[in-house]
Amino acid sequence: DYRHYIAIMAAGRHQCSYLISLQKQEFILQGGDQNWLKGLTFIPQKLRNLYEINKILAHRPWLLNKGHIEKLTKCGKDSWSLGELVHAIVILAHFHSLCSFVFSCGVNQEVDQEGAYRYYSEKMKEAEAECSAVEGYPRSMWWHSKPETSNSYASPPSPTIEPEVAIVDLMQRMKKLSEQTQECTPVELAKRFENIETQSAEIGVVGAEPHDTPADITCFVEEPNFTYQDFAKRADQKNISTFRVQDYSWDDHGFSTVNRLYNDVGNLLDDKFKTAYNLTYYTMGGRTDVDTSRFRRAIWNYLQCLLGIRHDDYDYGEINALLERSLKAFIKSACCYPERVTKKDYDRVLREFKHSEKVHVNLMVLEARMQGELLYSMRTINQYMTRS
Repeated sequence: DYRHYIAIMAAGRHQCSYLISLQKQEFILQGGDQNWLKGLTFIPQKLRNLYEINKILAHRPWLLNKGHIEKLTKCGKDSWSLGELVHAIVILAHFHSLCSFVFSCGVNQEVDQEGAYRYYSEKMKEAEAECSAVEGYPRSMWWHSKPETSNSYASPPSPTIEPEVAIVDLMQRMKKLSEQTQECTPVELAKRFENIETQSAEIGVVGAEPHDTPADITCFVEEPNFTYQDFAKRADQKNISTFRVQDYSWDDHGFSTVNRLYNDVGNLLDDKFKTAYNLTYYTMGGRTDVDTSRFRRAIWNYLQCLLGIRHDDYDYGEINALLERSLKAFIKSACCYPERVTKKDYDRVLREFKHSEKVHVNLMVLEARMQGELLYSMRTINQYMTRS
């Protein structure tokens, strides 16, 4: 029951009612205490203590430090063992990232659940009016959800759809990059990363900020105003530096830390990351025999750049060549503000791509974000173990 409740806490940070509803059902099926579903004030202190790192990992993982780990592992009877904590962090990171996937694919509640999408036709309205007129007939037996007009999310004005770079032009750019033989110096690579990092802070996000959090989600959320802050604009730039994969990577460090403290799960996560990163049908839109590796790497590394993570051997200049501004805005929104993303936003980007290819982009957003959260958390746990 702890596992499913941790998932609820994670999904609450992004107001993902779809995942919260599913995990509530699983929590009850596993024999969980239904009083816990009344909110965070009804759960054991051990679970409550986890909320601070839930909040940080969801929005600003670079703020995590070994003090947070110490507070969780040295608090008497409510202490977490390091193995338990790694297990909890993996669940938190997975569900934070799964929120990104759910919203960016336009997934919504089933029609028989609260908060579901509701498609109104004139016949449906008439039928519902007749049902409502029958004394004692509960409206909930017809549709549970509210009309779209009363959704708690503001409907932003429809933005002008920007012209996209045609797939044929994108393919030419990838080919040109693959033919370049001149290598950049480490100094130039660092400058290009800083340029992308600065530019990312200037890119807006899609959708509108929610007016208010639904009551059935509010009870699982503390400090709702604590949200993503652009890494380039972080408050403590002196003490919080860029996360360099050269110094701490998933392959060389994070993987082994997870495996050591959470048996063999590192192997499963590694397979998951590699599958999402390497997956390709060698197609792009209607074109076949296309090497999409540069495009995929640009998406992965751009997302992790949003989290302050730098791959030292990567030329971040490729990002501006391969990812247009509208796609960057979508990736930033899906990663950092997924609750603002709608199916319309999904439809507006990569318009020449097949749905399977667009979903693959969203899978990479999911996995790159999860890996980013795990890099920060496993590095912090390593620091705690070696310096405590």
